Amino acid sequence: MTLKGRDRAALRGEAHHLKPMVHIGHQGITPAVTTALDDALRTHELVKVSLVRMADLKAKGAAGELATALGADVIQVIGRTFTLYRHNPELERKAGAEPPWRG
Repeated sequence: MTLKGRDRAALRGEAHHLKPMVHIGHQGITPAVTTALDDALRTHELVKVSLVRMADLKAKGAAGELATALGADVIQVIGRTFTLYRHNPELERKAGAEPPWRG
């Protein structure tokens, strides 16, 4: 799925206020990290991920690898933190309700 520039910019603005939901430790991208991120994307759609200082990964590379593996879009990479987005059409949405990442 490819997002348009204005959609990506809007999601970057939304992500600014989020706290990281998934943390990648010194062991790098493990099946547990992938599963946790998949669950977070399914329930929240927009998820911020943080790399610990000891992680032997670059944030941009990790973001790309996880986005490809999980069918998500990389919204932004800043320092050791990145944000991914994956739309979930199965999430129940009510008219006028806040998006799932705010809840």
